[in-house]
Amino acid sequence: MTTTRRKFLTSGAVAAGAASLGAPALAQTMIKWRLQTYAGGALGAEVIKPAIDAFNTIAQGQMEIELYYADQLVPTSELFRAVQKGTIDAVQSDDDSMASPTEVTVFGGYFPLALRYSLDVPALFNHYGLNEIWGEEYAKVGVKHISAGSWDPCHFSMKSPINSLADLNGKRVFTFPTAGRFLARFGVVPVTLPWEDIGVALQTGELDGVAWSGITEVYTASWAKSAPYFLTNNISGAWIGHFFANMDRWNALPPHLQELMRVCFEQSHYYRQHWYWNGEAKLRVEGADTQLTTIPDTEWAAVEAEAAKFWDEVATESPVKAKVVEIIKKYNETMHNAGKPYRYS
Repeated sequence: MTTTRRKFLTSGAVAAGAASLGAPALAQTMIKWRLQTYAGGALGAEVIKPAIDAFNTIAQGQMEIELYYADQLVPTSELFRAVQKGTIDAVQSDDDSMASPTEVTVFGGYFPLALRYSLDVPALFNHYGLNEIWGEEYAKVGVKHISAGSWDPCHFSMKSPINSLADLNGKRVFTFPTAGRFLARFGVVPVTLPWEDIGVALQTGELDGVAWSGITEVYTASWAKSAPYFLTNNISGAWIGHFFANMDRWNALPPHLQELMRVCFEQSHYYRQHWYWNGEAKLRVEGADTQLTTIPDTEWAAVEAEAAKFWDEVATESPVKAKVVEIIKKYNETMHNAGKPYRYS
């Protein structure tokens, strides 16, 4: 039987119309991903779950992301290898915590005193070239860098009050690898433990405190009663965290799902900015379980001076690190020269 162009077009229109009326169509296989975050369940409910729920809703059955919290599938320190190998499909973490073997890992998490406010992170990544650098470095090792965003500042929350640098000497503190490397210069003893063990370690005295977060997470993680002395001097004004994916899995996604993921993760970055901004101020004022302490500015200046030396040392380790350090310096110089409200000192 001969099929004319008119018959072909007519049959196609009928088929399309039938489909629109709910006629059976070829079944589409749902794409399923597993994403693990660095955050425990209580924190994850704020910093990642809303974004995953939104993605799954908008994807309308085309794709579903299963969310796992800290250490549920693999230990946090093995997250990079897991996403690189495809054991899991995606990750929310900083470079440092998940032990990424890249030239930019040292800048992940809390790079000492490089950032003053949470807006410094998106400004650096979107307007000073850090997105491109991270994308190139992770592509070399088969991982897609999707986006970067800011979390809370990094403060000490301690079992005993800290009013001087000398008070930090010998204190066993749970913190990030790079922050620990820097703080060791002031006698701090960095300790690495699974995230879910921190609360017990504070109660038993295995830890003297944490330098992991701002005051919002101290309460969210239920550490406030065990580590009630909150030092207002911060190591960094914001944490740099990212979303990553296995490169092959990312490339296999249709473009519209890639874009949907970017949009949902970008909204997640924005939500964390105002959630933390509000929480940091409100809990300093209203937090019943914590007491604020401060190291005088004249003494804290030694920490800031040491941070500049630390940056210069990191810059000698590779051309890529030198490039990032130069960008951080240029950015901070611009913010300082811009004056208030960009920098007050």
